Amino acid sequence: MLCATKAAERGKRVLLLEKGPKAGVKILMSGGTRCNLTHDASASDIADAYARLAGGKEGKTKARFLRPALSRLSPDGVIALFEAEGLRTKIEPTGKVFPASDRALDVQRAMLAMLDRAGATLCLNEGVESVERTADGYTVRTTKRTIVTPKIVIAVGGQSYPGCGTTGDGYAWAKALGHRIAPPRPALVPLTSTERWSAELQGVTLPDVRVRVNEAAAKPVADRRGSFLFTHFGLSGPAVMDASRFVTERPTSGWQAVCDFLPGVDDEQLLNELQNGRNRGLVNTVAEWAPRRLAEALVARSGAPPDRMLAELTKSERRGVVDGLKRSAIPLVGSLGFKKAEVTAGGVDLSEVDPRTMESRLAPGAYFIGEVLDLDGPIGGYNFQAAFSTGALAGDSL
Repeated sequence: MLCATKAAERGKRVLLLEKGPKAGVKILMSGGTRCNLTHDASASDIADAYARLAGGKEGKTKARFLRPALSRLSPDGVIALFEAEGLRTKIEPTGKVFPASDRALDVQRAMLAMLDRAGATLCLNEGVESVERTADGYTVRTTKRTIVTPKIVIAVGGQSYPGCGTTGDGYAWAKALGHRIAPPRPALVPLTSTERWSAELQGVTLPDVRVRVNEAAAKPVADRRGSFLFTHFGLSGPAVMDASRFVTERPTSGWQAVCDFLPGVDDEQLLNELQNGRNRGLVNTVAEWAPRRLAEALVARSGAPPDRMLAELTKSERRGVVDGLKRSAIPLVGSLGFKKAEVTAGGVDLSEVDPRTMESRLAPGAYFIGEVLDLDGPIGGYNFQAAFSTGALAGDSL
């Protein structure tokens, strides 16, 4: 919608095709129906976050690709855009930016108002069936008609939340234009486990947990810190969901999440507390550091009797309790899939798209923006920011 708005503001004739009965459905679902618009960070910080999440060469590629778009529309620019529409925003302690009303509907309405005022034409209930490159540009066949146009923008998202209409259609169109597609997979998705003790803790939340995800005995591929939730199916929360892209990339039976439930306290401090507490009960002491249900579970797993006083603990029992608090390994078996994934990892190969314009390097006149690209960022408004930035840049480049 933002891309269409920007192009129409420049006097372009713009037709926006939406296969569903309303535009911006994913906006309405995002952020727990509050819509996390962006993150309170600089443009450079947003790019760096993409680099850190993916890591290595892949992360550097994603960050480098995003920088021109972020220069065109930064997080401050997104906030200013919506506040100019009368939509006040607020920044939460986590850095997430939401509408002050906490209503995603207000974001959708603001975008529709911008689109209408710019003069773009929105066609609902008109899905695209095929895209073909021709001598005159592109032939787009929809469920209602055939359109010939010199330029197209593919902005259909990935495969996450398919109930919103994001069913991966854009990948076939991109392939038809000669593009390579990095295999799509769920990202920012809860992870599943068959571990009984963690399932029995369903509903227990912690505000600050360090989660390291590794395969078998390998080094961690992800090291994230944030809020954490035990569920009946496994694990959720930002710390887990940020790491999920690696688990879904190589589904095996060897993944595990190693959880540090007290990342701000080191082993030595905890051992000293347990050694010097003397006449205090073990479970009650651990429950001062973690939710009681988790404290009881960790003590049970340590092998120490739950009714033991601190003065009665052996050295190995103290070490077992601390290991549970700092290094609980929870085996992972998979994820909840695209139906519960907030974004899609994978997509149109970035090397085949010009980051200065979002135009295809293979098919001039075709543009790719947002989640259809091989771009996935951390939780917290980063993915919306990338969509807004790439959309604004393409709209200015058409």
